[in-house]
Amino acid sequence: MKRIISWAAVVLWMALIFYLSSQPADKSNQLSSGITETIIRAVGKIIPGAETAAGKINHIIRKNAHFTAYLILGMLSVNALRQNGAGRYRAFAWAMVICALYAASDEIHQLFVPGRAGMVTDVMIDSAGAFTGSGIITVFRGRRNTGPKA
Repeated sequence: MKRIISWAAVVLWMALIFYLSSQPADKSNQLSSGITETIIRAVGKIIPGAETAAGKINHIIRKNAHFTAYLILGMLSVNALRQNGAGRYRAFAWAMVICALYAASDEIHQLFVPGRAGMVTDVMIDSAGAFTGSGIITVFRGRRNTGPKA
């Protein structure tokens, strides 16, 4: 049952990424702009008079969303692979392959969405997020499984 649930989590997360990538540019930008405005207001309350560049912050938020989405996908992928008996390093390597291929396919998919573009830099950001997430789980599970023995 754990195997099925772990792969279901991977597939559902991929479906969420696909859904968000299917949004036309204006709708996607509305979401990130709303988050940007919230951050700018919060910073203004903490540091009155702070000058902020909304465009730059919005760009950073969008790229961090890529990184974070694939960080989670990397974690879920390593977990699913480990649940299916893959060793630490094999699970890490295959998770990276899965995530990088999915990132590339997602950028190709965006070529067909109004106002969106497929960007190699986004694949690199996505892959960096997957590398980080996969690495976190690999190290955490490795330490947990190789801890001191009584």
